[in-house]
Amino acid sequence: MIYINYYNEIKEVLVKNETYKKVKDYSKNKSDLNSYYEVGRLIVEAQGGEKRAKYGNGLIKEYSEKLTKELGKGYNVTNLKRMRQFYLLFQKGATVGHLFENLTWSHYRLLLSLKNITEIQYYINISKQQNLSVRELRERIKSKEYERIGYKEELEEPKINTLIKNPIIIKTNKEIKDVNEYMLHQLILENIDDFLKELGLGFTYVGNEVKIKIGNRYNYIDFLLFNVNYNCYVVIELKVTEMKAEYIGQVMKYINYVNKNIKKHFHNAIVGVVICNKENKFIMEYCTDHRIFTTTYELEESDIY
Repeated sequence: MIYINYYNEIKEVLVKNETYKKVKDYSKNKSDLNSYYEVGRLIVEAQGGEKRAKYGNGLIKEYSEKLTKELGKGYNVTNLKRMRQFYLLFQKGATVGHLFENLTWSHYRLLLSLKNITEIQYYINISKQQNLSVRELRERIKSKEYERIGYKEELEEPKINTLIKNPIIIKTNKEIKDVNEYMLHQLILENIDDFLKELGLGFTYVGNEVKIKIGNRYNYIDFLLFNVNYNCYVVIELKVTEMKAEYIGQVMKYINYVNKNIKKHFHNAIVGVVICNKENKFIMEYCTDHRIFTTTYELEESDIY
């Protein structure tokens, strides 16, 4: 009898959701998520609680067959498992109302394929902050952005250097085996929006090959950016070799120039980034200037050309 009661409750939740979506189309996404969360809860209870839930796939199969027969498509075994997982994953987290802001069930289906809760939380946050579509979220996950950014949930006040990915993915329209600094520069310019997004949140473009005069010689900053979230200028230097000690001195020189001639008193400290072909942790270990750090790049042939 308990089994039948749980099934009827699940069916009632889903029928109400389908009806609600037809009447109030503008808020159907929130209705979907609330309903699927509730269905997940009912499935867990029907299976005897959280500890036993993952072993009750036979019950889910029976529910799926009945729901498909009575309500139609959309309630296969995989979807019901996702609803169960959805409830189990977030039952101890944020309030349901806050959890369901901006994202759709399609977003969460992608996220539920991941195993690491911290990774899931990272993609939830980034999706909300940048209003990512499902396609954009899929691309971020496919590119292993979480792994490249070294995200740590426990960082209370993350610094700009903790949010830049490693490696940076630079798009190209064809396979390139050997690249020089000029070519790398041009590839970035051709896809500047993608490059800024790869760096992280809040990066805006100021200029490239920015001409500066130090003494009697002219120098060129590869890219000068500004991060609106951290209110600071960012000097980018491109290198197609392994990280070398002299690159630190070069970037430090550019930082000092920008600090003296461009930065305003209300801006925060300037940051320097060396994007190179290969890291050298020994060099960075003895770099005492905490304004400077490094990351690497990888060329990736774009599928949009």
